[in-house]
Amino acid sequence: MGLWNWPWRAGSSGFGSSSTAEQVTEGIDADNLTAIVTGATNGIGKETARVLALRGAKVIIPSRTLESGTKVKESLLEQNPSAKLQVLEMDLSSLHSVDSFARSFSSSNKHLNILINNAGIMACPFQLSKDGIELQFATNHLGHFLLTKLLLEKMKATAKATGIQGRIVNVSSVAHKRSDGSCFDLDKINDKSRYKPFGAYSHSKLANILHANELSRRLKEEGANVTANSLHPGVIMTNIVRYLNLNGVIISLGTMAKPFLKDIPEGAATNCYVALHPKVTNVTGKYFVNCDEATPTSAARDAGLGKKLWDLSEGLIRTNRRTK
Repeated sequence: MGLWNWPWRAGSSGFGSSSTAEQVTEGIDADNLTAIVTGATNGIGKETARVLALRGAKVIIPSRTLESGTKVKESLLEQNPSAKLQVLEMDLSSLHSVDSFARSFSSSNKHLNILINNAGIMACPFQLSKDGIELQFATNHLGHFLLTKLLLEKMKATAKATGIQGRIVNVSSVAHKRSDGSCFDLDKINDKSRYKPFGAYSHSKLANILHANELSRRLKEEGANVTANSLHPGVIMTNIVRYLNLNGVIISLGTMAKPFLKDIPEGAATNCYVALHPKVTNVTGKYFVNCDEATPTSAARDAGLGKKLWDLSEGLIRTNRRTK
């Protein structure tokens, strides 16, 4: 099989890189499930939300503003008038906003079965979040870390009450391979002089995998009926790559990598597969590519590094709450 054909082969899951989110969830009934999909206002997050709702799930759409979130909800309802959708305000880069979102969600929803930590920013110029943390790390990792922490008890309680296994899905990237994990220190993360936009993105994507792995270990240790996995969705030309336009990378990447690029329905496939498919029942602490288990880097599998990142994240959250 030639170079241009091999990425489209189906793996052990029965799906491949050209499978769409609708295809990998065909025949699955999610009518009794409640899901949160961060980054659901555009790109693969929006497609993930659409397909989960198509399968019957109630989907919560976090949005920086209620106005923008409502527009997304209306566009999804035009395609599927019976979709169960709720919009709640959240700025993932702000720990206070994440805290407020979790309270609003918990007060208006009894159950939570699926949490897809999908939102992210990529290769932006150096800047600090409202909490004084490098923006990519704050948005891609720390906001999701806090969100998961705040919703975890509801997920465990839902699984216990319903008998339906909860699933936490962290959307990482193959870019994690560019990070060795030596960056997980706030002084290094916030050092503008050593900041490299794509390097910082890679660090945050490594953090997504380490977070899922350490969370999985803790959940198994306590016997909770909740899994945690991570994935690479594929290379998709969505607005996450907007900052790469600064130096013309988009043009060259699009030309050279076109045979390997995914469209949005294909890009959302692994999200939906890991969140819904029966084959992923009881699978936890794994990393998926094209709906199949794959092997991330040794740094991503380093349990000690995962514990270090967990402690750093907990410390940043505690410090932020003390100063508010």
